[in-house]
Amino acid sequence: MSGDPCFLSATELRARIARKDVSPVEITRAVLARAERLQPELNCFITLCGDEAMAQAKDAERQIMAGAPLGLLHGIPFTVKDLVNTRGVRTTFGAVPFQDNVPDHDAVAVARLRAQGGILIGKTTTPEFGSKCLTDSPLFGRTRNAWSADRSSGGSSGGAAVAVASGIAPLAVASDGGGSTRIPAACNGVVGLKQSNGVIPHSQVQDAFGNQTYVTPTTRTVADTALMLQAMAGEDASDPWSIGVPVPDYPDVAAPRGDLKAKKILFCLSPPGRPVTSDVAAAFKASLDRLASLGAELEEFSGEGFDIEPIWRAINHTAWRTRFEKLAADHPNNLSATFLKQLALAEKVSGVDYQQAMFDRTALFRRVQSMLATADWLAMPTLTRTALPIDQDLFGTIDIDGQIFDSVRPHWFPWTMPFNMTGHPAISLPAGFGRDGLPIGLHLVGRFRDDAELLRVSALFEAASDLLGRWPA
Repeated sequence: MSGDPCFLSATELRARIARKDVSPVEITRAVLARAERLQPELNCFITLCGDEAMAQAKDAERQIMAGAPLGLLHGIPFTVKDLVNTRGVRTTFGAVPFQDNVPDHDAVAVARLRAQGGILIGKTTTPEFGSKCLTDSPLFGRTRNAWSADRSSGGSSGGAAVAVASGIAPLAVASDGGGSTRIPAACNGVVGLKQSNGVIPHSQVQDAFGNQTYVTPTTRTVADTALMLQAMAGEDASDPWSIGVPVPDYPDVAAPRGDLKAKKILFCLSPPGRPVTSDVAAAFKASLDRLASLGAELEEFSGEGFDIEPIWRAINHTAWRTRFEKLAADHPNNLSATFLKQLALAEKVSGVDYQQAMFDRTALFRRVQSMLATADWLAMPTLTRTALPIDQDLFGTIDIDGQIFDSVRPHWFPWTMPFNMTGHPAISLPAGFGRDGLPIGLHLVGRFRDDAELLRVSALFEAASDLLGRWPA
């Protein structure tokens, strides 16, 4: 597999392209062929851009042969989640009413990847407007997990994670409003970063000041995440939180150098009343042992007060109701019952409730800040169990080692939502496999806007884990 460009990291492809060992045309042709072969089984794309991608690859090859200066991602394929605008390429938001929508501009993050020579090969699947942790929609059906056709890909960036995990493209633009990058990363055994607030500008969000959603990278390796972050980061006038945020040399500072001596990690398995499966607990203990072997001091913290899904939902669903109430009234038969039910939930949230949730969000930020004043990182499992069944209903029950619970969000991913609200960087890393053979993720949280140090500890953990050679069948 080592010679197949589909199985090489973006970092390795970049080096080989620079040495002229492989051409952008070869790479793009290979990943497009793989995408077309796997799409009927995985259903992770809603649009493939074959002709446009090959034209860009040929142009990239000409520039190499002419000795032109090369961008950071010159000739490297990437995908974009179908929530994120792409100039001239259909962007449906996973919703039937937008099935023919073609933006006339790129989102800032996408424009930056293109400017660095990246080649867009397609748009990956997302549920309607990224509204749930499962990737299915009336528009395209279900996206299957890269490791098992019987399991969900997670969501809402399910298509992005599956495309990366299955060797279709090494880099994927995802997004994360409550865990939407990290949940499918954990489900499919890849790296999913939700960077600090403002590190990558979000040019599409309507409430830039109260925003808790992020345009994010998904990759197979920490080095590739650092490379992609380097291309996407930097201030932009569209996003007030991005202004004045410096951009370090992420690929350099994120290298797995040194150790974790004199570093402290606070850890917690789960908030009270949110059990995890025994295999997740075992993988988490093994991950903590690995971090300790690198020199880190470990100390447990109480998960009391971290059960914040009602706060997240009050803010999030109110934003959705404001954005989509008219659309739902105009197209009730073209939107899923699950999406409409979530909008209806927001009708119970008053203006006072919403503002109280914003107060609670500030209190949560200050609590996390106080914890990270005495420690370098926080650690917890990304999810309480492996990927859910392919036909999982968001409003159905969830099984955790035989215990049945009636609410998916707080019981499956209690740890991802808090850090959307606080803005701290959080990453899901491959951390082993469950008894069912499916991936398990480790969730690490860093100090506010210290994304580089979060990537460094992630790279050290990855180097000590020896999981990179394992691919889905």
